Amino acid sequence: MTYRYLVTGGAGFIGSAVVRKLIATTANHVLVVDKLTYAGNLESLAPVAGDPRFGFERADIVDGAAMRRIFREFAPDVVMHLAAESHVDRSIDGPGEFIQTNIVGTFCLLQAALDYWRALPLARKDKFRFHHISTDEVFGSLGATGYFCEDTPYQPNSPYSASKAASDHLVRAWHHTYGLPVVMTNCSNNYGPYHFPEKLIPLTIINALQGKPLPVYGAGENVRDWLHVEDHAEALLQVAERGVDGHGYNIGGNNEYSNIAVVRAICRLVDELAPSAAIGPRERLISFVADRPGHDARYAIDAAKIARELGWKPRYSFESGLRQTVQWYLDNSVWWERVRSGVYRGERLGIAV
Repeated sequence: MTYRYLVTGGAGFIGSAVVRKLIATTANHVLVVDKLTYAGNLESLAPVAGDPRFGFERADIVDGAAMRRIFREFAPDVVMHLAAESHVDRSIDGPGEFIQTNIVGTFCLLQAALDYWRALPLARKDKFRFHHISTDEVFGSLGATGYFCEDTPYQPNSPYSASKAASDHLVRAWHHTYGLPVVMTNCSNNYGPYHFPEKLIPLTIINALQGKPLPVYGAGENVRDWLHVEDHAEALLQVAERGVDGHGYNIGGNNEYSNIAVVRAICRLVDELAPSAAIGPRERLISFVADRPGHDARYAIDAAKIARELGWKPRYSFESGLRQTVQWYLDNSVWWERVRSGVYRGERLGIAV
C-alpha cells in the first residue's frame, strides 16, 4: 500500500533527509511544504527533485488558508511536521520568529489537519496520521547521570525549547480534545550531510578546512547525545508507519560526547582527510569563547521504547558517522560554499541578552 506524505520543513536538514529516504526506499508520494527561510535549501532535495512522486510547494505554515488549500489539493495520508525555527542561539537573539513558526504555525497546521481529517471517508480517516517531530531540549537539562524518557516532565530553558514544548502540548491537546490521530517524537542532537553551517559540527568542519578559529562555548564541557540524521530519518518513518496513536517516542543515538571532545575529534579527522601544511594541526585553532546564556549542561535520551516496540536502533556509531560527515563536507564544498555566500557566513549568534 502506498501513502501520500505531506512533509513540512522538507527543505531543511532533517526534513530533506526524510524526503530523500521516502523517495529512495518507498513507493510513496511526497509533497514538501517549506517557507524556504535561511535554513531551507532546495539543493538538499536535488537528488530526488526529478522523481514524479516528489512535489514542492513554497508556503508558510502560519498561513492557515494556504495550509487548508494544500490539504484539500494534495489529500495526504500522513503529515510529518518538521517545519520549525531550530537554532537556540537565534532564539536568544530573536525569539519572535520562534513563537510565530513553532507555536502559531503548529496551531494553524493542526487546525487545517483537523478540518481535513474530519471530512475524510471512514477508510481514509482510519489511516490518517499527524506526526509531530520535536526535540529533547523540551525536557531541560540533566546532571551527570540519568536520561530523558517519554514521561520526563518538561522544563524548557531557552526561547527555542519553550516554543517547541508549546507545540508539543498543542499536538497532544488536539489529540485528546478532538481525537486527531497523532504520534510524537523527541530527538537528540542531529548531525550529518546537508547540515546548515550554524550548528557545532558543520561549523567546526568548515572552519577547520578553511583554517579559521574553532569557537567552543565555555570550557566545552556541555554534553550532547549525537544522532546521525539518516538514522533519525529511518526512525521517523518507522514511527509514522507503525507508531501507536497518541504515543510519543524518544529517538537518540546512544553517543554522549562533550562539545570539546566533538571538536577535537573533528580536528583529527580533518587533519587526516585534508592535511594542510599551511594550516597545521587543527586543534591549534580551538578558541574558547564566553558561554551561551543559559547553556544546558547535558542531554541524553533513553531510546528503549522505540527499540522495544518498533525495533529501531541507530546504525551509525559516532565514530563512523562523524567520519562519513566530514568526508561529505570535503566532497560537497559547492553545497556549503553556496550556503555560506548567502545570509549566514559563520558569525557568532546568541549573545544578545
